[in-house]
Amino acid sequence: MAITNLNNTHLTPAEVVAAQGALTNLENALAGINVNLTAEDRQKYGSINEQNKLVVNKVNDYHLNQPALQTAQVDWDEFDNDFTSRANLESLIARLDSLSIRLKNAKILHDYDNYQAALTDYAYTSFMAGTATPGYETKMNDIKQFFARTSTKTQNTPTDTP
Repeated sequence: MAITNLNNTHLTPAEVVAAQGALTNLENALAGINVNLTAEDRQKYGSINEQNKLVVNKVNDYHLNQPALQTAQVDWDEFDNDFTSRANLESLIARLDSLSIRLKNAKILHDYDNYQAALTDYAYTSFMAGTATPGYETKMNDIKQFFARTSTKTQNTPTDTP
């Protein structure tokens, strides 16, 4: 017998509404910074890699600790704003990624529970179809289509090359 009911914790309708409201509030709070990049834009601008982040951090260190060594050709107020925004967004992204993983894990367990229950129901339906109880044969045939049939015959296709 399969292990079932791996996750018996369910959101109440009020909790679903509260979570959806919180997501709406978050979307609204972040609407001002939303930017739609094309695939080409993402490729062009990309994300700076770890090595380049070290460059940015080192330049920021010099900017903060030895401002006499910085160039006037950089808008340092904008640099500071970008640096702070990067850090804030990175923190938000990490929290959202963590939340997303936890939600996916919970969903996986619910998916597994549903599938195991569906298999149990299909086995019962197959049994009842064998007893000629009305309705079960139709139900069995409707569900049976989702199970791949594998042939035990080996198909040999001759390859004739002149």
